[in-house]
Amino acid sequence: MLIGYHASYEQFSPSQLLDYVQAAERAGFQAIMTSDHLAPWSERQGNSGNNWAWLGAAMAKTRLPFGSLAIPGGWRYHPVVLAHLVATLSEMFPERLRWIALGSGEALNENAVGRGWPDKAERNARLEAGYETMRALLAGETVSSDRRQLETEEAKLSSLPTKPPLLLGAALTEETVTWLGKWADGLATVRKPVNELRRVVEAFRSNGGAGKPCSPASSVLGAHSR
Repeated sequence: MLIGYHASYEQFSPSQLLDYVQAAERAGFQAIMTSDHLAPWSERQGNSGNNWAWLGAAMAKTRLPFGSLAIPGGWRYHPVVLAHLVATLSEMFPERLRWIALGSGEALNENAVGRGWPDKAERNARLEAGYETMRALLAGETVSSDRRQLETEEAKLSSLPTKPPLLLGAALTEETVTWLGKWADGLATVRKPVNELRRVVEAFRSNGGAGKPCSPASSVLGAHSR
């Protein structure tokens, strides 16, 4: 069993969280998980630091493995930009950024940049296209694409990690995991009643996910080395 600490940007300021992850390491926690929000869930929470800026500081101040959520659909972050961020962190801290869980996003965070908010089918299509772009770039390939809002021309990363993180699919429902099992490196989901979670996991495994890491997000931090 691996027990990790969830660094909640919505509840605490970035400077507080930097102290808390160091305290978590001293207390015996074995990993850190982060999200990637522009806005908190409520005004009462009152915080929402930048995930990627904070990760560099947090990884420098600890020795724990990390995992993070990310949205590659072309709203706040183009997948080329995300791949660049991930590659830089992974090169500086080899095999410490174990996984990135890619999701289709939430209007709460992504709509702020004024590019509209399409239906779920369009968001899923962008998610898969973003995954393909990131995976190719992290493998050292040159990428060009004419996909709307994900246009890419001769993109290539020059500073690459020896071993990039897993690119998991983040999903909650049987329908979504059935779709992403065919292409994602694994599944990150949330804890649910056992019967519900079992159905989600089985849907993933029976639709292309067999043999891939498949677990609640807090448990896949150690999957990179398995």
